[in-house]
Amino acid sequence: MKIAVIDYGMGNLRSVSKALEHVAPNATVEVTSDADRVAACDRVVFPGQGAMPDCMRELDARGLRQVVIDSSRQKPFLGICIGLQMLFDQSEEGGVNGLSVLPGVVRRFPNEAMVRSGGQRLKVPHMGWNKVCQTAEHPLWKGIDSGDRFYFVHSYYAAPCEPGIVTGETNYGLTFTCAVARDNIFAVQFHPEKSQNSGLRLLSNFVVWNP
Repeated sequence: MKIAVIDYGMGNLRSVSKALEHVAPNATVEVTSDADRVAACDRVVFPGQGAMPDCMRELDARGLRQVVIDSSRQKPFLGICIGLQMLFDQSEEGGVNGLSVLPGVVRRFPNEAMVRSGGQRLKVPHMGWNKVCQTAEHPLWKGIDSGDRFYFVHSYYAAPCEPGIVTGETNYGLTFTCAVARDNIFAVQFHPEKSQNSGLRLLSNFVVWNP
């Protein structure tokens, strides 16, 4: 099995690749910016961090847009953090267009919602551990309890137009979508590669998932 981790200069690539190597020691994990090599792999991981306008620019500069879209239609595909956000139509971050693989927009945490029940202000970016509530069954949730904690770092969140693709939610001032799934796509706002046992279990589930 060959797993491609797409390198467009904006992802936490070492942590992602090392986590995949840990859960799939018999697989070949290739960090690559070569579209042909991505296309030749059996599974694709699309990570990302930073600002979405920069990510989209770098993706296009490396000629990776089409192979990402094609992979999201053809083989097991895991989006992580900005790799989830880029799948949607548009982001409020710079007003940039995404890949339009999934219908919806990406919104910034609204300032008026960033207050705890006791009145304490919540910081943006949302950074640290938070509970993920599973809203739909999925093979990638196998062995992971609803309410388990995962690690987040982000200021924007996806707002899908189709509620049926939402598989996980998290509360941070408001309840937002943190996991989506459709056909061969599973994408998460959190970082499984930084989320200890639950994150490694999700990655392990991805490696054996046959949608």
